[in-house]
Amino acid sequence: MSNDLNQRIVAGKETTEDKALELTLRPKKLDEFIGQNNIKENLKIFLTAAQKRGEPIEHVLLYGSPGLGKTTLAHVIANELNSHVRITSGPAIEKAGDLAAILTNLNKGDILFIDEIHRLNKVIEETLYPAMEDYALDIIIGKGPSARTLRIDLPPFTIIGATTKISLLTAPLRDRFGMTYHLNFYEPEDIEKIIDRSAKILKISLDQDSGREIASRSRRTPRIANRLLKRVRDYCEVKSDGRVDNVLCQAAFDLLEVDDLGLDWIDRKIMEMIIDKFNGGPVGLNTIAAATGEDVATIEEIYEPYLMQLGFLDRSPRGRIVTDIAYRHLGKKR
Repeated sequence: MSNDLNQRIVAGKETTEDKALELTLRPKKLDEFIGQNNIKENLKIFLTAAQKRGEPIEHVLLYGSPGLGKTTLAHVIANELNSHVRITSGPAIEKAGDLAAILTNLNKGDILFIDEIHRLNKVIEETLYPAMEDYALDIIIGKGPSARTLRIDLPPFTIIGATTKISLLTAPLRDRFGMTYHLNFYEPEDIEKIIDRSAKILKISLDQDSGREIASRSRRTPRIANRLLKRVRDYCEVKSDGRVDNVLCQAAFDLLEVDDLGLDWIDRKIMEMIIDKFNGGPVGLNTIAAATGEDVATIEEIYEPYLMQLGFLDRSPRGRIVTDIAYRHLGKKR
């Protein structure tokens, strides 16, 4: 079994190809952003109120699974405010000096987007506190008894943090965000709208049935939906005249080994292994990892969530159990 998650077409993790694709398909304004309606309504009020007061918005924390649009929403917020957005990530800020260089180059009203903010180290995080609260940066000059603190005032700015693991954020950091939004998985009708919009931008001839087929396999995640759309387009360009119809769409997914629920061969392999080797469970996570050749974190964070969302896996004190509906989906008998 391959450990390269980037090879999974239904993985939410971003690839280099996704970055280029999302730049093309990324909505610019809230009205163009499909789905997450409750978040959009709240944001419209907060953004409008801040604009009326002539103030930057409060710091915003976005969390949710990969591929749901956290980075896109950060850019949308910046566009709505006509603000410049600077982008970095938690692992990229290695020293307090790196953070100081970023913050001192911000202008009034700028937005600093920090992806994977849960991966900021403790020193950087503590340096960030006064910047978020008081728009000030405390720098220590010198060492030992002669060391002194220099405070640099910063222009009012907004930090938008994004994370897939909000539980790893410390309480003091979470408390400094004025607005926290959880991006949920998208409704199927919203995914269909996203696919239709993307097809028009990419000039793909796509009928309604094909759009629905792609949506059903997208795991309710826009990034996966756009990736599948592109793969189906490639198949139709090679095998036909480029127009996507339901027959060609089905053939493309058969080749990609993605079934009608968006499960790929790795998902099926995990469930079949639990069924065939352990009689459906319960099986401990370490045992599953050893039997599949994946590490525990990969099983728990990448493969399990969607299988549990479908109701195909249950957790018990003794381990994971394959459910009856998973047996039926795989065509197996208990």
